[in-house]
Amino acid sequence: MLRFPINLTILSLLLLPVGMTAQSDAPTPDGNASAADPETWNLYYQATSIGQHHGTFTSPYAGPLSLEANPERDVSLTTTLFFALRLGRNTQFVFDPEIAGGRGFSHVDGLANPSNGELPRVATATPKPYIARLYISHDFGFGDAVEHLESDENQLAGDRPVVRYTITAGRFSLSDFFDDNNYSHDPRTQFMAWGLMYNGAWDYPADTRGYTWGIVNEFHTRNWSFRYGVAAEPSVANGGRFDRRLFVDQGQTFEEERRYSIAGHAGAVRWLQYLNRTRSGSYAEAVRLAEQTGTTPDVQAIRRPGTLKYGTGINLEQELSRDVGVFSRLGWNDGKTEDFAFTAIDRLAEGGVSVKGTRWKRKDDVVATAFAAAGISGVHAVYLAMGGLDFLLGDGKLNYAPEYLWETYYTARVVRGFYATLDAQHYNNPAYNHDRGPVWVESVRLHIEFGIKPLQAK
Repeated sequence: MLRFPINLTILSLLLLPVGMTAQSDAPTPDGNASAADPETWNLYYQATSIGQHHGTFTSPYAGPLSLEANPERDVSLTTTLFFALRLGRNTQFVFDPEIAGGRGFSHVDGLANPSNGELPRVATATPKPYIARLYISHDFGFGDAVEHLESDENQLAGDRPVVRYTITAGRFSLSDFFDDNNYSHDPRTQFMAWGLMYNGAWDYPADTRGYTWGIVNEFHTRNWSFRYGVAAEPSVANGGRFDRRLFVDQGQTFEEERRYSIAGHAGAVRWLQYLNRTRSGSYAEAVRLAEQTGTTPDVQAIRRPGTLKYGTGINLEQELSRDVGVFSRLGWNDGKTEDFAFTAIDRLAEGGVSVKGTRWKRKDDVVATAFAAAGISGVHAVYLAMGGLDFLLGDGKLNYAPEYLWETYYTARVVRGFYATLDAQHYNNPAYNHDRGPVWVESVRLHIEFGIKPLQAK
C-alpha cells in the first residue's frame, strides 16, 4: 500500500509569512488591481508533495544505472514563494525562493521518461533551500492596443501592450518561456512524467534542479510570438555549477508560436529549435575507441568543449469544447552526443486529452490521459548495448525497443486551494530495454496554492 507523508505538506504551510492573509485562488475583485490601477506587487505560495510506488517487474539483468526491480517507495516535496514587484510601468522584478527534497526511484535512474517531474537528480534527499528565479523583465510597447492580465504566480495584474518586445534577464527555467502547453506543462497540477511535462527531446540548459542564468527575448503580437533565449550550460552533465566559458559553451533556443481559433475554440502551435554547445562527448567516438581498445565505451572520457547538439520540436494544443482539450508533441535531436541537462530522449511522439469535471458537477476537477513513445538514435543504442553508461541509463547491455509510457490522472479540488491527485503510469521497455519490465507506477499528489496580500490591502 502506498504510504504518503501528508505531514510534510502540512508542515510546509508553516512557511507562510506572518502578517499575511492566505487566499486559495486569485485575489478577490476588490483586492485586485484594475486596468486603471495596475498591481504593484503580489506574493503567491505553493506546496506539492508526491508519493510514488512501483512493484516488482521482470529483470533478467541490471546495470549501474538500472531501475531497481524490487519494490520502491519514494516521496518528493517542493515549496515555493513567488514574489513579483513592479519597478516601472513596463518593468517587473521576480524573486522565487524554493525548498525541494526527496529522491526518485533508483536515484532517478533507469527510465528515459522519469515518473516525477518534481524530482531532479540531486545527491541528497534532504530538503534544501535555493533560489529558483531571480530576474527582471521589461516590455517595449508598440501602438495603443493593450491586453489585460490577471494576477498570478510571477505575473502582475494590469495592462500590457499587445504588440511588444520583451527582454528578460536573470535566473529562471527556460521552460518558463518555451514549450508551453495549457494541458501538459506543470507536474504540480498536470502530468508528472518528464517527457510529458516538456518535450523530452529538448535538452534544455539547466542545473541539477532545472534552472539556469540567461536572457530571453520575445516579440509578441495578437496572434504570433517569436522567442529567442541564450542560457548557461552546466559544466558537467547534470551538474550543479555552470560553465563560465559562455562564448564556447551555451544553449540557444528559438520558438515561433501561432495562436488561432477554430469555431470559437482556442488553439496554438509552437515550433521549437535549439543549438547547444557543451563540454560533452560523442557516442560514435566512444564506441570506436572501445572497439579499438577492447574496453567498455565511456562517453565521459572523451568530452570536449564546444561539442554541438541540436534538435527541434512541435507542440500543439486545441480546445474541443469548453471542458475538453487535446495536445500533442513531436521531438527530435541529432542523437550523436551525450544527453547533458534534461533526459535521455532523442525521438519523441506523444498525445493526450484533458477533461474538466463540469459534466459530473465537479467543475474544478480534471481527468486526463496521455501516451508517449520515446526513442534514441542508432549509435546511442549501440553505445548502451556495449555496456556504456549514459546520463541516467545503463543496464549493462540492451535489447533495444522504444520506451512507451501511458499516464492517467484524476485531480480533485478538496477545498479552495487544496487539490489531491491519483495518478497511474505504465512503462513498457524501460530505458529502451525490451528485456526488462513492464513497470507500473502509482502516485498520490497533494498540492496547495495560495495568493497572499497584506491585511491592509484595498
